[in-house]
Amino acid sequence: MKITVFTSNQPRHIALIRSLSEIAEEVYCIQECNTVFPGQVEDFFKKSDVMKSYFERVISAEKNIFGSLKFLPPNVRSMSIKSGDLNALPRESLSDALDSDVYIVFGASFIKGFLIEFLVQNKAINIHMGLSPYYRGSSCNFWALYDENPGHVGATIHLLSKGLDSGPMLYHCVPKLADENPFEFTMKTVKVAHSSLVSKIGSGEIFSMPSTVQSSDQELRYTRNSDFTDEIAAEFLARKFDTQQSKQSFEKPNYPKLLNPYFG
Repeated sequence: MKITVFTSNQPRHIALIRSLSEIAEEVYCIQECNTVFPGQVEDFFKKSDVMKSYFERVISAEKNIFGSLKFLPPNVRSMSIKSGDLNALPRESLSDALDSDVYIVFGASFIKGFLIEFLVQNKAINIHMGLSPYYRGSSCNFWALYDENPGHVGATIHLLSKGLDSGPMLYHCVPKLADENPFEFTMKTVKVAHSSLVSKIGSGEIFSMPSTVQSSDQELRYTRNSDFTDEIAAEFLARKFDTQQSKQSFEKPNYPKLLNPYFG
C-alpha cells in the first residue's frame, strides 16, 4: 500500500508520518514547514511574551505525548516546502505522490486548484482537530476549552471537500479526560485521531465506512487564526483548569452528538 500525506513539520505531524510508515510500503510526505518555536519566532503565530508563554506549554505537552523531532523512516519520501507554497506547485512536482492508494491531509494549508480537485475525486481523508460541525476553523479545541466546553474537544475524520472542514464525516475521536492540564488534554486528542485512523486504514475498515453530511446549523463557533490574540491567550493562561468540573460538562444537555465515536 502507498500512502500520501499532506501535513506540517511539528512533532505531532512527524508522529503521524512515522505511524503511517508502519502500515504502508511507501509513504509520500509533503510537509509545509513553519517554525518549531511558535511564540518565540514570528511565523504563523505572532511573536510576543504571551505567545511564548502559551506555546511553551503547547510544546511541552506535545513532547510528552509525541516526543521530540525525529528523522523520518527509510520508506518515506518527503518534500519540504514553506507553508502556503503548496498551491503554487505545478502538478509535475507532485506527480510521484499522486499515484497512491490513500491520501491524507493533516495540518496542511487551505488546498485549492488542481490539487483539491484531485484529492476530492480520490476521497482524501482529512483530520480536523475539532468536533465538526460544532467547532470549525483554526485552533478549535482551544476554543472549545475557552468556551468552557471540554465535552466538545475532539477530532473529526472526514472526507476532504473544497470547503474548510466541511466534508462528509466518517467518525469522531474523543479523548478520555484524566487528571491532566488542558494542553495535554487537547494534545492527547491528536494521538487518539492518529491511532484510530492508522488502525482503520490498516484493517481496511475506513474504506467501507459510510459518510454523513455536516449540518451547518449545529455550528457553535467558526474561528480564524487572527481571533487568537495576546489578550485571549493571556486570559486562558490565567484560568484554572478544574478537571472534576470539566468532567461534569460531559453530562450536560448540550453534549455533542457524536458520529461513530472512537474513544481513546
